[in-house]
Amino acid sequence: MDKDNLARLLRRLGHPYYERRAEYIVEARKYSNIYEIVSQFRDEKHAREWLARNVKGVGYKEASHFLRNVGYKNVAIIDRHILRVMVKYGLIEKAPKSLTKKKYLELEGILERVAKDAELTLAELDLYLWYMETGKVLK
Repeated sequence: MDKDNLARLLRRLGHPYYERRAEYIVEARKYSNIYEIVSQFRDEKHAREWLARNVKGVGYKEASHFLRNVGYKNVAIIDRHILRVMVKYGLIEKAPKSLTKKKYLELEGILERVAKDAELTLAELDLYLWYMETGKVLK
């Protein structure tokens, strides 16, 4: 589907920023072998960095989510639910209004220490924190 038709479909389905999303999707098609690319990295954080730098529209949260969906376990998906739990339990004073790369990595470092103390992967910790906040387990 070309960008214009994709944008119309995304709009009809109720997606926000449908034109921008269509542009990103069309642009990302050049990485038809994206799993092969990221699986070449020995360190999943380097794979995430590559995704965030090279796939237009993908930031740290989205790159972490993609990596988790393909089996990586030691990157955090930091979203508003995780931030609320971090504030609630005193891990951070307040949730940031936006997440820069520096802030994302700082927050992930906090979660890494918690995961290590609890003998969990970041994937397991995220799932637990998400459940604590939402009462749901999503895969």
